[in-house]
Amino acid sequence: MDAQQREILDTAHEMADAAGSAILPFFRQPDLSEDNKLAGGYDPVTEADRAAEQAMRDILARRRPQDAILGEEFGATPGSSGLTWVLDPIDGTRGFVSGTPTWGVLIGLSDSARVHMGMIDQPYIGERFWGGFGTAQMRGPRGQSQLTVSARTTLSEAVLFTTFPEVGTPEDRVAFEAVSACVKLTRYGMDCYAYALLASGQVDLVVECGLNSYDIQGPIGVIEAAGGVVTDWQGGPALQGGRVLAAANRSLHKAALDILGAMSKM
Repeated sequence: MDAQQREILDTAHEMADAAGSAILPFFRQPDLSEDNKLAGGYDPVTEADRAAEQAMRDILARRRPQDAILGEEFGATPGSSGLTWVLDPIDGTRGFVSGTPTWGVLIGLSDSARVHMGMIDQPYIGERFWGGFGTAQMRGPRGQSQLTVSARTTLSEAVLFTTFPEVGTPEDRVAFEAVSACVKLTRYGMDCYAYALLASGQVDLVVECGLNSYDIQGPIGVIEAAGGVVTDWQGGPALQGGRVLAAANRSLHKAALDILGAMSKM
């Protein structure tokens, strides 16, 4: 890792620290205020979301003013370096307002072609996962360790996660359920924490729909650095979100992709 890469990684750690410090005073507080961003549905944003993104932006303004920023809450800020920090201050705000500890701070650094570095931070339980520049690591209550994806290659032995049982459109759900019917275990509701579990070898597949770039770029950086594969449902790049398939290895990725692709054409 060269000096610039180390400086970028140090910046990401400082951002995650600042975001966690901004968020935790609001977590599990009965007077937490929220706004609903989705007419006819429920997509909350809280003062914790905004405070965390602003804290990260303040660090970038000081340390990396040449880089662009794309954040969920405050949109796009242009830069001159060709690099963009993609920020989701609280991925899983529905879980956050419900008091579950499976939300996380997502940080990605990308150019137009790929994600160079990603980070998933869960400050309440004290776990942080990061990958890029030749490293894939986590630290938590048990210390620091390398991240390595699962070695399972058989779909019938795989563990599959998605956040919402509805998955996406009715057609998307049919395709997801076809994959789910082939695996050992399907679980729901983990938001970004499912991607962290994939990178650490605990689960094997994550299949989701309707994602934005800030939902997936941080996880892409972590998972790819740990040896996994992340694409859309056609096997192409997933930097912009949409339908996403994350897999521990290429064998599982192909098996799931074959099913998703076949069902998508029906």
